[in-house]
Parts: sequence; C-alpha cells; structure tokens
Amino acid sequence: MDTLSYKTISANANTVDKQWVLVDVADVPLGRAAAAIASLLRGKHKTSYTPHVDCGDNVVVVNAEKVKLTGNKWSQKQYIRHTGYPGGQRVLTAEQVHFKDTTRLVEKAVKGMLPKNKLGADLFRNLRVYAGTDHQHDAQQPQAINLNERI
Repeated sequence: MDTLSYKTISANANTVDKQWVLVDVADVPLGRAAAAIASLLRGKHKTSYTPHVDCGDNVVVVNAEKVKLTGNKWSQKQYIRHTGYPGGQRVLTAEQVHFKDTTRLVEKAVKGMLPKNKLGADLFRNLRVYAGTDHQHDAQQPQAINLNERI
C-alpha cells in the first residue's frame, strides 16, 4: 500500500498556481461582489486551498463606479475613521466616499472580508480596482468571470 496517497498535500509559495481574473461589477450589489472577490483573492475556489498561504488569484475589478447599493445605503451607510487626536472621529456616507474616489467603496468592502493579519495585507495587494472599463493588465490575459452566474 502506498502511504503517500494518504498524506494531505499542503500548498506553499512555490507550488501555488496563481491566475489573473477580470471581474465586472457594473450593476452588482456591493456586498455580493465583495464576497465573491474576497473568495477569489483567498483562493477558496481552488482544490489546493490552504488557509495560511496566499493561493488566490490576482483580481482586476472594472466598472467600480457603477457598483450598486440597495435601499437607502447611499445616504445611511457610514464609513468611520479617526485621526488619532481627541475628538478626531470623522464620518463619511457612502455617497461622499464614492464622490471622493469611485474605487474606494469596492476596496473597503473587499478589505473588510479578508483576514486581519499579514496574510490579509498580502492578499489585498493582489487586487486592482478601476473605475471604468479600461485597465492596464491586458498583457496578463485575465480570464473574465461573470459574477451573476457565480453568485
């Protein structure tokens, strides 16, 4: 009997197969899009998924300016930060964040769904978000994924 057939294979940085993926988030709810993107970044869709290794794909997100928020979230959803000084709490609505930078909503939503450690920071570096349809990653030949079929 071959004892190697019973061993669990754990991926590492040398054995990971990273791909490039193109995701269009136009008219897709923000939370659903962010959950799917976080799963792609983490690598949970692969059979070689290993929780402590960056085995996810490089994700290019286009049309971030056309992402959809349901209900009254444009005016009621709040993004809170603190300057570090007493009384330095600052609050922006989703509409204000979107007006400042159209890609920031998608980035914040995805980052909130990644691990809060060094691995999460490394995974977040594999995300590229663009407001329109133009991106500079054509040379990597990203594979387009339809979120409406995936969700």
